[in-house]
Amino acid sequence: MKIIVGFGNPGNQYNFTRHNLGFLALDFYAKIHKLDWQKKPKFNALVAKDDENDILFIKAQTYYNEVGQSVRAILDFYKIKPQDILVICDDFNLEFGKIRFRERGSAGGNNGLKSLIAHLGTDDFPRLRVGTANDKLRSQIGDTDFVLTRFKDDEYEKLPKILSEIEDFIVKY
Repeated sequence: MKIIVGFGNPGNQYNFTRHNLGFLALDFYAKIHKLDWQKKPKFNALVAKDDENDILFIKAQTYYNEVGQSVRAILDFYKIKPQDILVICDDFNLEFGKIRFRERGSAGGNNGLKSLIAHLGTDDFPRLRVGTANDKLRSQIGDTDFVLTRFKDDEYEKLPKILSEIEDFIVKY
């Protein structure tokens, strides 16, 4: 079994914000593959299962910066090693729409990855970082507010292509 974790914040007020790109990617995959999300209180997560490809999709409901709590509980329950997960998260240091895959690595300033590394005790897990950079906007409002902004119209128009690329990556992964 593979576990794919999309980073984001719970609540409609965070829909289509940069920090919820991981949730958005999993929702896109779930819609295409006709998967349903189920609440799993013991994990503090929403979970969808793709039986055909033996993948469990996770949207932690702990908020972005505490995602490690939820993922740790899931890995312990299913007896999964960190190397058998894939994390999908935003990265404001990458050009908008650029997708970068790494087998392992540091948090690189991403608080969700910091939480995951702290709870797993390792940075040895695959991650797919998706660029959300908009340097002009980021310089005007700062990093904390920037990650919680919604996509601009021109960025929003590019999302279907970006989400399709992520879905394709998941299928081939």
